[in-house]
Amino acid sequence: MAGSTEYYEERFVLDSLDNSSEESGDFELDISWEPCSRALSDSFYKIFLPTIYGIIFILGIIGNGLVIVVMGYQKKVKTMTDKYRLHLSVADLLFVVTLPFWAVDAASSWYFGGFMCVSVHMLYTVNLYSSVLILAFISVDRYLAVVRATNSQATRRLLADRVIYVGVWLPAAVLTVPDLVFAKAQVVEASPDPFGLGDKVESTVMCQRIYPSESNDIWTAAFRFQHILVGFVLPGLIILICYCIIITKLSEGSKGQPLKKKALKTTVILILCFFGCWLPYCVGIFVDTLMLLKVIEHSCELEQSVRKWIAITEALAYFHCCLNPILYAFLGVKFKKSARNALTSSKSSQKATLMTKKRGPISSVSTESESSSVLSS
Repeated sequence: MAGSTEYYEERFVLDSLDNSSEESGDFELDISWEPCSRALSDSFYKIFLPTIYGIIFILGIIGNGLVIVVMGYQKKVKTMTDKYRLHLSVADLLFVVTLPFWAVDAASSWYFGGFMCVSVHMLYTVNLYSSVLILAFISVDRYLAVVRATNSQATRRLLADRVIYVGVWLPAAVLTVPDLVFAKAQVVEASPDPFGLGDKVESTVMCQRIYPSESNDIWTAAFRFQHILVGFVLPGLIILICYCIIITKLSEGSKGQPLKKKALKTTVILILCFFGCWLPYCVGIFVDTLMLLKVIEHSCELEQSVRKWIAITEALAYFHCCLNPILYAFLGVKFKKSARNALTSSKSSQKATLMTKKRGPISSVSTESESSSVLSS
């Protein structure tokens, strides 16, 4: 399930189970077992999440769709950077396609049946992981282009042509197996108000992973830690190490060289954007998991705060797929030229093609490569 709604629904189901297991008897105002109030959360999730998902969907479709169109216009992918850019845009585009389903689910209920529940879960997972892993591959490619520029072409070509499928798409596909096994569309029946006042929570259909009840907490915690490790820590370390080395390299003799300064600035922006988008979300998941495992003492106030934190930071994390086309494509001068050519009339396009043959191929090289006169992709 998509991020914060998954955690909300897990709590919802657990609360319902807690209510149904209570013995009837003399009424005492003992709130030790009482589930946290969901009234505010209901309103928050039904308005905030669909709105944010809708915005990310529109921006992601436009940005990543344009990148794919430009890549198609170029007829042939000419550089390693072009290939990574195309992989990244496909992953981000397929990811945002799942967001309308989660928006409807958050606003009301799951109306799309069991097959679509599993399919959307799998599509969501494979493209969530592939996107961040591709970013790690891009950072390695740029490290090779900047630090090992003289003898890295063969290695870079091998990574872009072959290794990316084994290092990105295969692991991402394998990580969808839990969705195939556990994802289900399940009806959560109406449950009476815990104080016996006759009010009922309306039944709803939820699309989420349903783990074995006797070990639900262990399964949930294990997959959340997997998400943090594979979806953030490992690619984050690769990105941080590679770009820090690149910064060190570009800083050497950059005084008075505006191209190197621009490359240095862009590299810092890439690091800040990745960690700024993903770190707060992963911190929220981590804290929520510690509460689930009772490492952190549970309280309703903390639970509500963590739920909101996850919902807000989830939107920030997913917004990264809208930033990717800007960070990895539109900042490039040559890519912008290719985009303009792709949007002009066929006559202008033919003329641009003729000019390309005379001057050499139009290459949408990486931002660092374009910004430094000593690099090319």
